[in-house]
Amino acid sequence: MTARERRIPGPDHPITVEKTGQRVIARVGGRVIADSVQALTLQEGNSPAVQYIPIDDVDQAVLAPSTAQTYCPYKGDASYYSITLPEGDLADVVWSYREPYESVAAIADHVAFYTDRVDVVVGD
Repeated sequence: MTARERRIPGPDHPITVEKTGQRVIARVGGRVIADSVQALTLQEGNSPAVQYIPIDDVDQAVLAPSTAQTYCPYKGDASYYSITLPEGDLADVVWSYREPYESVAAIADHVAFYTDRVDVVVGD
């Protein structure tokens, strides 16, 4: 097994994590999955900003742990959840870095959503 490359954000690949400062709501259909005023905005390079919502502000009754995992050399190991609703399941649409690297440590105990499958709205 080869060691995973670990990278530090810098000028060639900047990453910032800041308080969003506004209410963030995640919905599937009309159902609110998460509602938070404590979300964090992670901006990585030129990628779209991602909202990380504290797990305590998520309806955990609809989350089902998944076996899916990915690795980011800047953030660490990501674990996934599926959203289970009476209308059906959305597989692997929520992710979390349970033990993120030091440069993004603030996102521990937060989750993010794939916005092509979950509506994430910032502000009222």
